[in-house]
Amino acid sequence: MIDSLILENFKAFRYQDIPLRPLTLLAGLNGMGKSSALQTLLLLRQSHQQRVLGESEGAGLVLNGDLVQLGTGRDVLFDGAEEDEIAFAISMDGSVSRWRFEYDKQSDVLRFMPESEVSQSVYSSSLFAESFHYLEAERVGPRTSFEMADFFVREQKQMGTKGQFAVHFLGQYRGQEVQEALRHPDGRSPILRDQVIAWMGDISPGVVIQVEGYDDMDLMRLAFGFERADTAGDVRYYRSTNVGFGMTYALPVLIALLASPSGALVLLENPEAHLHPRGQSQVGELIARAADAGIQVIVETHSDHILNGIRVAVKRGLTRPEDVALHFFQRPADDRESSGIELISPQIDSDGRLDVWPEDFFDEYGKSLRTLL
Repeated sequence: MIDSLILENFKAFRYQDIPLRPLTLLAGLNGMGKSSALQTLLLLRQSHQQRVLGESEGAGLVLNGDLVQLGTGRDVLFDGAEEDEIAFAISMDGSVSRWRFEYDKQSDVLRFMPESEVSQSVYSSSLFAESFHYLEAERVGPRTSFEMADFFVREQKQMGTKGQFAVHFLGQYRGQEVQEALRHPDGRSPILRDQVIAWMGDISPGVVIQVEGYDDMDLMRLAFGFERADTAGDVRYYRSTNVGFGMTYALPVLIALLASPSGALVLLENPEAHLHPRGQSQVGELIARAADAGIQVIVETHSDHILNGIRVAVKRGLTRPEDVALHFFQRPADDRESSGIELISPQIDSDGRLDVWPEDFFDEYGKSLRTLL
């Protein structure tokens, strides 16, 4: 598990040490650097995938790839940087690895600096292995058909950053057993297909999922049906374009959490998108369950329902308070440009209560209610 992440001279950060836990929630107003924290991990992974993250000649940090596209050096250097370098560090299992890269404003590959101190054991972690999922905020919505990708799904066990291969992934691994700690009590069996349906039922009651592959066209079909007491098992299925947008959008999030083994790393951006508040809370609970099952989850969210789903899960004993980190990103009160973003980290107790509640930290409901009253 990654214990902490350090960013130096990267985008909005002069220097920031971000403690990580099995479940880490990143919050804050727009443009405060939440995504930049995730991008640090993504840059390291995509550079390693392209075999340039190391100490050999030509090694460096790839700014544009399959996971993230950030432009050139001038787009990622902190505005108030006093050194022409960007550095990332990861603390893991008692050791710290620090990568340093030379700034080049016109290049999209920043040269690896020999002063870096990297433990080779870090490359065997989930950040660089196949037990990893990343889903960005802009995911694939309802379609009449979905892509197949044998290399991504069968070889790398990935769904794509937009979840564009999630339907193929579900079709491929539908019979895989889900960890016991993640199994929904209403699931018909422990296999992935039935567990995805059960958790999706908390988003839209009675929903069932049908996945079919058309190998000769390299396409998948996703359809949703609804079971009712009077259907007697005779369910009519509808193409995803004729059913609620949120179910297709949430599908890869559920799959990523349910299909991951203990020791995996899952990065999620806005898992709440297009979901009713009840569904958002249930996703928060599933995220907490995943963390308790040994999956490290780092989630960026604007949803108080995701937060409260996690808080309720802590109160119910579904995960431990010490396994949850909450970070609120904000600009300093004096708005000093040279200081970068600062972090406030509320602590959660066993009853789900927080010791501090910063201004703008999921407090808009209360503000609006006070105005109405």
